[in-house]
Amino acid sequence: MSTGHVQVYYGVGRGKTNAALGNALRAASEGKTAYVVQFLKGKGESSSYYERLEPEIKCFCFEKATGYYDELSKEEQEEEKINMRNGINFAKKVLATRECDMLILDEVLGLVDNGIVSVEELKLLIQEKEEDVDLIFTGRVLKEEMRTCVDEIYNIASEK
Repeated sequence: MSTGHVQVYYGVGRGKTNAALGNALRAASEGKTAYVVQFLKGKGESSSYYERLEPEIKCFCFEKATGYYDELSKEEQEEEKINMRNGINFAKKVLATRECDMLILDEVLGLVDNGIVSVEELKLLIQEKEEDVDLIFTGRVLKEEMRTCVDEIYNIASEK
C-alpha cells in the first residue's frame, strides 16, 4: 500500500487547479476515490466544469454566490465565510471517516490570506488524514509555517 502525500500547488501563475486535478484523474483511473472541495471561486463557470468530472471525481462547493470572493460586498463576504467554514468542516469529516483516497482543497490557501481559517487549522487537517490518503492544497500564497508540514511543494509561475 502506498503512503499518501501532502502536496501544495501555489503561486501567481495559472494551472494550480489543473495540476491538482491531474492528480485526481490519475487516482480515478486507478480506481481510487477523489474529492475536490472548491473555495473562493463561487458557483460560476468552474462549477459546471467540475460537474463533468463526476461520478469518478466528486466535487463540492459550499459557496452560494456566483462571483469571486474578493468581488463580493462585505455582507456577501460574511455569508460566504460561513459557507467556506462549512466546506472546511466537510473536509474534516471526509478525512475523519476516510471517505476518499485523495482530497483536494482548491484555493484553500486563500482562506488563510482572507482570515477565514488559520495555518493551524490547515496543519490539523494534515494531522487528521490517514497515512495512505493524499491531501492537496492549492492557492496563491504558501505561508512559511506550512512548508515543514507538507511533502511536496510546487510553485506555479508564469514565465511569459
